[in-house]
Amino acid sequence: MAFEFRKSTLTDIPTLLHLAEEAKKTMRQSGNLTQWSDGYPSDEVFRNDIGKGVSYVIEENGVAVGTFAFVLGPDPTYAQIYEGQWADDTQPYYVIHRIASLPESHGTMAALLDFCFTKTRNIRIDTHRDNAIMRHLLKKHGFAYCGIIYLLNGDERLAFQKMI
Repeated sequence: MAFEFRKSTLTDIPTLLHLAEEAKKTMRQSGNLTQWSDGYPSDEVFRNDIGKGVSYVIEENGVAVGTFAFVLGPDPTYAQIYEGQWADDTQPYYVIHRIASLPESHGTMAALLDFCFTKTRNIRIDTHRDNAIMRHLLKKHGFAYCGIIYLLNGDERLAFQKMI
């Protein structure tokens, strides 16, 4: 598999929205019925990520198969963690948000993490309690469960961290 990574541009927005819709279908089929509801992630969310230079497209053989946001911390929703603690709370970290890929594209998460760990040694990520697929992938790739964080809208998320 030859995955290539590039920063997203405004012309990618229809593709990013399509990737998000495909991810939502996979979530719903696996029992995750409420994550990414009410139009999230929206055109505006992707435009904001692109404007900040944190949105990426993953391509395989020239076809967009995935997307994610890779954001330098600190992340305000990670300032407080409940029922646990971060593996390290002193080192700079990046956060990966809005991971989406086509269901037929395999190895995307491994490639995404390999790419991100070339930029940092410390990554945090969160996911919905019902997102069994993401929880499985995080465990498979060596992320440690750290506790619970709350998004700005008050929604609970399970928080993970991996340092190399």
